[in-house]
Amino acid sequence: MRGLAGKRVFITGGASGIGAATAERFLAEGANVSVLDRDAQAGERIGRELPQLSAIFRADVTAPNEVQSAFDEAVAQMGGIDVVINNAGISIRHRFVDITPEEWNRVLNVNLNGVFHVGQAAARHMLGHGGGVILNTASTNGIVGYPFYADYNASKAGVIELTRSMALELAPAIRVNAVAPGYVLTAMQRAEYTDEMLAEVTGKIPLGRHAHPEEVAALFAFLASDDAAFITGHVYTIDGAETAGGLASR
Repeated sequence: MRGLAGKRVFITGGASGIGAATAERFLAEGANVSVLDRDAQAGERIGRELPQLSAIFRADVTAPNEVQSAFDEAVAQMGGIDVVINNAGISIRHRFVDITPEEWNRVLNVNLNGVFHVGQAAARHMLGHGGGVILNTASTNGIVGYPFYADYNASKAGVIELTRSMALELAPAIRVNAVAPGYVLTAMQRAEYTDEMLAEVTGKIPLGRHAHPEEVAALFAFLASDDAAFITGHVYTIDGAETAGGLASR
């Protein structure tokens, strides 16, 4: 991709899954990369797997003070931040009538409030330092309805509208887009789905498989690059055509 070499990149939820694959892709593009994750063990593991990372921060995206502290330290270590990948997220599979207020708040706090906290810290820095790119991880769950994930769906729909609003307000200095993956085979997906459930889902995807985290990482790399210099304010679905059709396609 054009223009990624030497870019200073900050990735939340960067120690596993899509975040780890994205860190690896940006490193391959010649970028300087720092990751933030609240999972200490995952942070140690990604440090061993990607020793060329500039820094690994342990912080909770739901805590504004922790976000700002990690962001400031990343700026100090890398000399600034040009690209932020807002990727930290959680999901809980449960029926709507069984969701507790604590579970609802937990999912919304991480998936939506966390994007806000990180995005705001990034925007304040970038507006004073020549601009940049903010990319938020949404989901097809924020575009169409899925049962058993009402809180997750609501959080991702919020990320989509937050992305559009940020893009309008922060232009022309900062480009803001969202990536909306469908089913991606990650540890989080594995933890919630049996082999039988995964096979059933695969049967509904026209391309006949789940996405690989590296494929989502490639889309992030493109949207952050100079090749995407006129792209802002939009949501890019990567789902193997799962949501392309209506009822007849399911």
